[in-house]
Amino acid sequence: MKPVVFTKLSLMMLLEYFIWGSWYVTMGTYMSEFLHSSGVQIGAAYSALAIATMISPFFVGMVADRFFAAQRIMGVLHILGAVLLYMATQITDNTTFYWLIVVYSLMYMPTIALSNSIAFQQMTDPGKQFPWIRVFGTLGWIVAGIMIGKLGIEKTHYTFEMAAIASLSLGVISFILPHTPPKGKMPETKATSAIGTE
Repeated sequence: MKPVVFTKLSLMMLLEYFIWGSWYVTMGTYMSEFLHSSGVQIGAAYSALAIATMISPFFVGMVADRFFAAQRIMGVLHILGAVLLYMATQITDNTTFYWLIVVYSLMYMPTIALSNSIAFQQMTDPGKQFPWIRVFGTLGWIVAGIMIGKLGIEKTHYTFEMAAIASLSLGVISFILPHTPPKGKMPETKATSAIGTE
């Protein structure tokens, strides 16, 4: 793998998990401070990501992987995600906030699979090369936490804005990632194969 490709993939992973670590950990604090949410409302918001995790394989397996270049669809999803993350800071109603988080999660979760797909297609020896690239995802999560703590913004809307800036950055960067062409339409596409039960 060329050093420039390694650098791009590492940056992709770092930002991918920096985004998640920026808003997800402190969302409960934000909701209680600014939305005066109940424990049930906070729990429901956190469940949005779990719901998206169950639904996103249909999108990745049946649509994105077969009809679009992975890096382009990831770019679009992250740019749209940046808009939604910023919008989250403008909302004062718990119900509206919940549905916005659901929609955002449906856009974010497919990008994890897409980032892995982009990385694996550039590797000559995935068993040795992928851990070195994936570790930057862990670093991204850690860096987000350290920044939030050092800046003292854990109880503010700035965590969402920080995530929005990172999401916009990754959205733009995605368009210069190594080209990962679609696999093309496969015969007898089924929902069961998309979620891995066949």
